[in-house]
Amino acid sequence: MKEKQEPMSSMEERHRAILDILQTQGTVSVIDLAGRLNVSEVTIRKDLTALEANNKLYRTHGRAIPLSPYIGNRHINEKEKQFVAEKREIGKAAASMVEDNDSILIASGTTVIYAAREMVNAKNLTVVTASVSVSSILSQNRSIDVVQLGGLVRESSVSVVGSFAEDMLGYFNCSKLFMGADGLDFDFGITTTNLMEANLNRMMMDTAQKTIVLVDSSKFGKRGCGKICDVDKIDVLITDDGVSKKDVDTLVNLGIEVIVVPVK
Repeated sequence: MKEKQEPMSSMEERHRAILDILQTQGTVSVIDLAGRLNVSEVTIRKDLTALEANNKLYRTHGRAIPLSPYIGNRHINEKEKQFVAEKREIGKAAASMVEDNDSILIASGTTVIYAAREMVNAKNLTVVTASVSVSSILSQNRSIDVVQLGGLVRESSVSVVGSFAEDMLGYFNCSKLFMGADGLDFDFGITTTNLMEANLNRMMMDTAQKTIVLVDSSKFGKRGCGKICDVDKIDVLITDDGVSKKDVDTLVNLGIEVIVVPVK
């Protein structure tokens, strides 16, 4: 006969056990924790509240995860200096997909700026973009026709959003959309921190034959407030070799082509 497990009565012991489980599993439910530690769900909820108050974990819908998945809006100058090597290699891989005489869409974000720098020597290329920075880079080449979408310019991203940009998209049909994102969460989808930007990106997806998402591995498991689309709505994802095999396998099982670039 199996002996009955004694409840873990020490709060400190429970907290250590909870954090150890999170480190191993990545996420765990209140019900699971209560069963494993042989205490009530009320006790577990109090433990999670205390740990969250000390920034040890994040609670969501009856579960706990190691850190908050939610991200705030940051200025493009700040984001451009983060994960530089990863974004540079992702940008190179994206640029290699552009063909001569191509017509492409480029959304906003820092990773697409790195991609634009690699596309600057393309021949007979037409680019429609929301990013003022991308327009500035690619317009240096006389062989590239750049169409800058109009609208309200967001100060933090130096890109346009709004109805003017959305209306202009109705005049184009492009082979590829290169789109960055602030977060990729398999439950919530591809996200950005701005609702108007999310809406413009969705419309860009409808204008392009193929959607190519450029995200460094730090974006996995993160969420912005503006949902662009479900993950399975994209065609290609380019990321760096910091991504987990589990995440790559999940993407492949969704029918998405995954390009993982090595970072020196």
